[in-house]
Amino acid sequence: MTSGRATRKRRAMVKQRGGPSPALLGAIAVIALFAGMVGFGVYRASASSTDATVPPSATASGVPVGSSDAPATVDLYVDFQCPACRAFEQQAGPTIDELVGSGAARVVYHPVAYLDRFSSTRYSSRSSAASGCAAEAGVFPQYAQLLFANQPPEGAAGLPEEQLIALGAQAGAGPGFAECVSSDRYAGWTAALTDEASQAGVNATPTVLVNGQEIERSVAALRAAVEGAS
Repeated sequence: MTSGRATRKRRAMVKQRGGPSPALLGAIAVIALFAGMVGFGVYRASASSTDATVPPSATASGVPVGSSDAPATVDLYVDFQCPACRAFEQQAGPTIDELVGSGAARVVYHPVAYLDRFSSTRYSSRSSAASGCAAEAGVFPQYAQLLFANQPPEGAAGLPEEQLIALGAQAGAGPGFAECVSSDRYAGWTAALTDEASQAGVNATPTVLVNGQEIERSVAALRAAVEGAS
């Protein structure tokens, strides 16, 4: 009898040592599922950046305007839903045009979409994607100015598609502009450049950099930085 009980005890111990408990198996399964979800999320983010269609005359991170030989490069991160961006455009727009026209500066616009939460129709993303259509049509600066001039209030629906298209016609875009906006052709580009800006540490709009150095958002600071690079 004693020998039989001992044998059963040894078998039980071997069974316990021979494989993980159900609780441990469950924990491993949860960890594996979480890792898979994270991996899939990383894949999706990478795929969206890789597969994003870049507008002609633009890059994966923005829209350059002006001569590539200019001594100063101004990186301007804006959100078309952002009131402070509109104010900066109204104050600094003529100066930016002057600096670009004289060859003193090249401006790279980064139309990010940070403020979708302040619109019931994801206006930041929609307007940025539409600006990609404007880049394709060769009228990005004109279109950006019109978007700021017609900026909707925060918390509202934003401009409807019909108005985004009408502003493109006003800026001088051709007949293909309407289809580009309607198809949301550059939604992936918007997502990719917004993600890139966020990863670069840009967390507010407008953000202004001159030759990679962030400056104060004022006309005086902009002009001083550009002149200092000449």
